[in-house]
Amino acid sequence: MAPLPEVTLTPVAHFPQGHFLENLVVRADGSLLITAVVQQELWYVPGPAPRTLVDPVLVHTFDHPVTGIVEVEPDVFVVSLTEGYTTHESHLARIDLNGWTPGDPILPEIVHTFDNRVRALNGSCLLGPGVLAVADCFAGLVWRVDLAEGAHSATGRVWLAHDTMAWDPDGEVAPPPQPGINGVRYGAKTGYLYYTSTAQKVFMRVPVDPTTLDPSGAPEFVAAIDNADDFCIDEDAGFAYVTRHRANTLDRVPLAPSHGSEVRHLAGDPFDPVIAGPSSAYWGGEPGDHGRVLYVTTDGGRTAPPEGIVRNAALLRVELDPPAAS
Repeated sequence: MAPLPEVTLTPVAHFPQGHFLENLVVRADGSLLITAVVQQELWYVPGPAPRTLVDPVLVHTFDHPVTGIVEVEPDVFVVSLTEGYTTHESHLARIDLNGWTPGDPILPEIVHTFDNRVRALNGSCLLGPGVLAVADCFAGLVWRVDLAEGAHSATGRVWLAHDTMAWDPDGEVAPPPQPGINGVRYGAKTGYLYYTSTAQKVFMRVPVDPTTLDPSGAPEFVAAIDNADDFCIDEDAGFAYVTRHRANTLDRVPLAPSHGSEVRHLAGDPFDPVIAGPSSAYWGGEPGDHGRVLYVTTDGGRTAPPEGIVRNAALLRVELDPPAAS
């Protein structure tokens, strides 16, 4: 069994109490972009150097809740806009930050509108150049979106639907209902799309054909994990680092069945108020960060207040020592 690393949690930025930070991406210059789903906002966080608290900057407020964010070309991002499970209105918007200066306005461009099978977009990732996988957590499926050159338009179709992606209309805490498929990440080295399903309490993987980028087999059970949200993966070490949103922990999960390691808590057990309500994870962008430094967003416990207290939402720097691959 691989030993657990020592974990250091350092707050990088704080957000207003009640903010629901959903997803994030690290830019080439080390700064970060973060979506706030309920507030329908996109935020910018300057690169934390030296390792001190920095002030986030509001980039844009959308007309819809915003969930996933993916860099599809250098400094060009696609965000998922979704109304939720009560309607069938969801879009992808293109954001070009080339030449952008923090504080300047942006002009998001709607590049795709989903058909009426859509229920609620959640996590997203690149399968290959110009090809997105987008989780639909209340339709219980993954959409494939093919972007045109420059990402100014796109076409979409259902990539895969499976019982393990299904939502729970009753939920464990109501409201809201528990989403099904939540986070998605593609590992080109291992050849799998990995996903969490919050309602079904599983971590899964799907083999992907490297030529067509379509599924080449059925989803495979990897591990049981409850309250799972988004995650990042380290294919070299063979682990995913999964945020357990309502359970307030960051967990290490094997990428393969019978990997030789179980799901293990890395942070938050016993409860640590610093990591209340963790929602997503993304590797840092500095040399040597992959497998060693990740960033985690939180909602401060807004969704399921630990100890009955809602704290400020935060961006955390998480350092693993020794690195994951050791």
